[in-house]
Amino acid sequence: MDGVAEALARVAGELPGGGEVRPGQRAMAEAVAAAIEHRRHLVVQAGTGTGKSLAYLLPPLLLGTKVVVATATKALQDQLVGKDLPFLATHLGAPFTFVSLKGRANYLCLQRAKEVLDASNGEQLAMSGVDPLADRAPRSELLRLIEWGTETKTGDRADLDFEPSTNAWLALSVSARECPGASRCPMGDACFAERARAEAAEADVVVVNTHLYGMHLATGGGVLPEHDVVVFDEAHQLEEVISATAGIDLGGGSFTALARLTKAIVSDERLVADLEASAGQLTDALAAHHGARVRTLDDVVTAAVEVGRGRVERTMAALRAITSEAGDTTNRKLRAMRAATALSDELDAVLHVGDDDVAWVEGPPHAPRLRVAPIDVAPTLAPLWRDTTAVLTSATIPAHLRARVGLPSDRTDELDAGSPFDYETHALLYCAAHLPDPRTPAYDAAMHDELEALIDAAGGRTLALFTSWSAMQRAVDALRPRLPFTVLDQTSLPKPALVAKFTADETSCLFATMGFWQGVDVPGRSLSLVTIDRLPFPRPDEPLLQARRERARGAAFATVDLPRATTLLAQGAGRLIRTATDRGVVAVLDPRLATARYRWDVVHALPPMRRTRERVEVEEFLRSLR
Repeated sequence: MDGVAEALARVAGELPGGGEVRPGQRAMAEAVAAAIEHRRHLVVQAGTGTGKSLAYLLPPLLLGTKVVVATATKALQDQLVGKDLPFLATHLGAPFTFVSLKGRANYLCLQRAKEVLDASNGEQLAMSGVDPLADRAPRSELLRLIEWGTETKTGDRADLDFEPSTNAWLALSVSARECPGASRCPMGDACFAERARAEAAEADVVVVNTHLYGMHLATGGGVLPEHDVVVFDEAHQLEEVISATAGIDLGGGSFTALARLTKAIVSDERLVADLEASAGQLTDALAAHHGARVRTLDDVVTAAVEVGRGRVERTMAALRAITSEAGDTTNRKLRAMRAATALSDELDAVLHVGDDDVAWVEGPPHAPRLRVAPIDVAPTLAPLWRDTTAVLTSATIPAHLRARVGLPSDRTDELDAGSPFDYETHALLYCAAHLPDPRTPAYDAAMHDELEALIDAAGGRTLALFTSWSAMQRAVDALRPRLPFTVLDQTSLPKPALVAKFTADETSCLFATMGFWQGVDVPGRSLSLVTIDRLPFPRPDEPLLQARRERARGAAFATVDLPRATTLLAQGAGRLIRTATDRGVVAVLDPRLATARYRWDVVHALPPMRRTRERVEVEEFLRSLR
């Protein structure tokens, strides 16, 4: 323990401005070290400013244990690989290696690039009717990607200096469900994805996204290298991510993709046409259930699945009958067989959805998808808790998280590391208790008037968060003509550019929905007010949560709805104070925060801000910040 504390103090002293170890950071680092040494699990709530990245990275490095860090957002991955780990490598005094590992489809496939070039016949770069994606992609773009493939060290799409079209990238990459593996691929020795996996196998720290870790669990540990410790940062999203990766996602596009692969190797036009027809039939069958839970497949969906399964079996028979090894025939055959086998397994599975799973139809209306997910993710995670030391951390840990993900109570410790920020002095929590109930017709107009008054007092500088797209749009339409400040909204620009523009213009306002409740970092004078239109309870008809409510029965509100709402609210409120010098107001424009019987569960999940119901007090505080 002393070694961890000493190393943390030494490293923190090298931070810009001569940083110092925060009490919560030290407590967290020592708890992580103890968990690793005693093979226990740890759940840590570490508020903004704790410095949790150093606290969970340093102990495994000092103890010589291999660690995988799984994050829910790309922004945190980039921070770890681009900032935190290089800083540690420079100042820790103990050598270590680290890599970022992504899903296979994120890397250029050299074999696909070779096939596209070989099919050019000296004139056309595209595969001339053999590969529809390559045919539809611009020739210049394919050439540019292939040329980049001869120069890049990583083959990682993120390293491109331009954004390729969907068709071009799909034509030159493969998903895990298609790839035959390095040992069966002619370009296996040079493969970018395999090279990344080999580097990950040797590295001391591997940074991945939580979805990839979920795929690792779903495949029985076939994606990531063996490791002693896993850290789930942003652990409040773990349950939902594992539900997504442990389930099935089936739509017409699955048949379209198989038809494309089959066309590249089988000359049977009727077979390809039948696969494409199944894509349309499944899409039409699912469209009738769009947005709804599917308790039992109706005859139309069942027929589309069964007919499609028969066509996939015919495709597999046609692929097995191919004996030619000319050119790239063998590799194309292997890719098509892999995809056909995966689709066949999925079609079988959706016909036998058990009591422990829930099925529903989602996606855009023109391309609905049948989703099947486990109601309880604990069985999926059980092998992980048995074999690996896990650290789960977030600025907000939902109530009942430990039980919901199945962490063994006799081997799990919990810690609240707090936050070093002075919330009581620097921040004010305001509940507009006088507003009408958000479920009544009078709410919108009153809420818009309240929001206008608060923004005026703040001098702009507002991040206005909404629980629905329509609520955001109504507020934009109502307030943009009335406010003297620039009002940006979620449709204005891509998210990174939008946040950058909001940060640069100190008096601007940004109106946004759920995607901005997390992962948005705007320190300084550009943000003095965060408003939240209503408590973010989930929709009652959301299929997965509906199934969990049914299983929880009388405890449903306390164990399903309330933890989710409080966690989201805390994440939204957390956008306000990002540094020790930030000051401002979190305004919740929902009177239920002041009146509902569950209000203290919600309030206690938020940072310890001073509280008020008086708008005059809020306006005076905001004006003082100007």
